[in-house]
Amino acid sequence: MLYLVGENLDKDRAYYLAETGRIVQLMRGIYVDAAEDVDAVVLRHAIRIANYLYPRAYLSAASAVLLAPTRDGRLFVSGPRSQRKRIRTLEIIQNIAPANPSTAPALIADGLGEFRIDVSSLRQRCLEAFRLRSEHAASINEEMRASLAARLIEEYGDPKSAADALWTLARQNEWYREGEQAERYLLKSPSLIETRNEAELILTVAWHSQPIGKLRHDGFEWRWTAEKNFNLPLVQQRRPGKLPAFILSLLPEGWLERVVKENDERALLRSGKRYMSNITISSDAAEIAGLPTDRLSTRLSDFSTKGIFTGSYEGPGRDNIENSFEDNLARLFVNTQTPRLSGVQIKAPMFLDQEGRLFPCMRDPFTHILKPAGTGGFQALPIIEYLSMTLGQAAGLEAPAIALIGMPDGMPPALIVERFDIRCSPDDERRIALEDTCSVLDLPPEAKYDSTIERIARAVRALSTAPEEDLTVILRRALFAWLIADGDMHLKNLALLKIAASGADRFASVRMAPLYDAVTTRVFPRLENDRMALKLNGKDDRLRRADFLHFAATAGITARAANAAMDELVEKLGAGLNQIVLPNVPNLEAEITAKAEQMLDLCRTRLAAWK
Repeated sequence: MLYLVGENLDKDRAYYLAETGRIVQLMRGIYVDAAEDVDAVVLRHAIRIANYLYPRAYLSAASAVLLAPTRDGRLFVSGPRSQRKRIRTLEIIQNIAPANPSTAPALIADGLGEFRIDVSSLRQRCLEAFRLRSEHAASINEEMRASLAARLIEEYGDPKSAADALWTLARQNEWYREGEQAERYLLKSPSLIETRNEAELILTVAWHSQPIGKLRHDGFEWRWTAEKNFNLPLVQQRRPGKLPAFILSLLPEGWLERVVKENDERALLRSGKRYMSNITISSDAAEIAGLPTDRLSTRLSDFSTKGIFTGSYEGPGRDNIENSFEDNLARLFVNTQTPRLSGVQIKAPMFLDQEGRLFPCMRDPFTHILKPAGTGGFQALPIIEYLSMTLGQAAGLEAPAIALIGMPDGMPPALIVERFDIRCSPDDERRIALEDTCSVLDLPPEAKYDSTIERIARAVRALSTAPEEDLTVILRRALFAWLIADGDMHLKNLALLKIAASGADRFASVRMAPLYDAVTTRVFPRLENDRMALKLNGKDDRLRRADFLHFAATAGITARAANAAMDELVEKLGAGLNQIVLPNVPNLEAEITAKAEQMLDLCRTRLAAWK
């Protein structure tokens, strides 16, 4: 509460309360309760304070328009002298009033009752807006000027009559330049041409076809504005002016970035409309409702036997020109409705229909990912990933359905991966998002190797709905990556799977996502000495049980639980290695088979050395 000596507090009482620490003196005659937010009290009662200090002054400039201080805590008044007074966050700025001011009474209420104070009239405010080298004039922005002009024209009937009324007051106070400027402003013809920076970009972002907010780029920086009825913490702009990390994590990288021939965030977002995590983005909000909804209608297991796809592939081939498969695959992305994928590996979004036909999805649901063989020594990549993922399942890690597929035109086998981040039946109304740990840690994709397993654990503990279980999953995932020599388990290859019920304002489940993109990297060219992508206990090579136990202690996992989890994974992985069989998929060349054997031998060697 505000106390003013002589108004709501006498001098003796003020002295007593200040001495006992119950009120705080701001300046002579002005006090506030000691227990209150002093800055807030001062701003709330700014006009009352100014009226108390300067009873012969009146509100002017922006304060006469707002009947309040400006947002930065300035209160403008005019009176007998020019002076400034600062009281905490309030600055009272007084300039010398003209000889014949035009004022009008205004009513102010601030919680201590109502009172009247004089303010500049409409005519005087308009002239004050055009004073030269005046802080008072600078406080009146263009929106205020336009409003004052419109109000005067309404009162006097037309711009000429309003200008004449201003000139009468200007002459009385010898404000001739102000009168000229104000008249010119009133009489000028409004521009019929709206000008703006045409680089401005406004995009609607939807999740499961529901608009959740807008992304704006004004040519300089990004602004994210969530829809008022959307409260889930999905897209968050933690770094002002930057593209939200969650959206950034969805953008194409590597091969696909080169295919769409864009490396600018704005251009990448305009080049496509459909993304992972059930996100759609378009400059036309009405277009979003017509885009396909990603939902599983057919399971990969229905059309696969012993790890081999038994349906029919109806995607691109390589025709008669060597290595033209990439070109044919790239043509799919000319269509802006073809879903965009992140990650540097070559891959294509596919739809598996109920007849077992697998074809690129442009106007169909995106249900499966096709990962074809690479070139330059990476022809075995799909086979190595298949074996790695199969071993992961054998070791007790949750993983999506996968199958190898024989490709046309004599090409090496490819890998099909079933999406686990989409709805799986017509009556499934869950809202699902997959957020990689690069986004969770608010890091750009290029920083995906710049972290540690410990940092991931800290972030997951704070977000997971089952933190103890998920921390153990991280421990098991890290150990698995070490035992199979996976040097590519970076921040974008670990993620949280978030699930919310329809209409809910919080996620019902936030858990570590299933295993994906697991690959033994040491069997590929120039990666023979590959290390762990993320350090654990400060190390990325020559890891031992003690290192994992140190991580467990840091993450809050007991030594007993950590040892039990590791022993179980090691035992199951060993059993999996003894049972695993390379499927007899077409075009399985000797070089690819040799890579597979090299990979399995490496896993056996590491497992044997584990203590």
